[in-house]
Amino acid sequence: MKHAASPAARGFTLIELLVTLAILALLATLVIPVGQTVVQRRNEQVLRQSLREIRQAIDAYKRASDEGRVAKAVGASGYPAKLELLVEGVRDVRSPKGAKIYFLRRLPRDPFTPDPALADAATWGKRSYASEADEPKEGDDVYDVLSLSERVGLNGIPYKRW
Repeated sequence: MKHAASPAARGFTLIELLVTLAILALLATLVIPVGQTVVQRRNEQVLRQSLREIRQAIDAYKRASDEGRVAKAVGASGYPAKLELLVEGVRDVRSPKGAKIYFLRRLPRDPFTPDPALADAATWGKRSYASEADEPKEGDDVYDVLSLSERVGLNGIPYKRW
């Protein structure tokens, strides 16, 4: 003979459901900031790597210019006139076939730029050789790049100063 289950033993009580929801809400409030920090840390790694990659390409362009492989105007600094030249390449004046020298395969984007419609080069702030380090300004060449983000990194330093 089977016994019928009592109504109280068939499901969860309202109190049990509320306690469970409260515990889940508490866990969610702890996990969300950690998730945001993980995403920010990942974007900071991408920013650091992108800055290093672009700066190395700018330095390689300058070396090629100093070696006489890239044509430059009299009085020019020897740095590229625009970031896109690093990807488009420049003619090697020493090459009998007129081969091009490429410094980057692609120009990385600033990971903290919110507008996906911007061109890759437009996501970066540019500093010309003639501008001061404390007040970077664009000019006739690209001596350095910087993030345009107003945000501050996890290390307390604004991304503009990286």
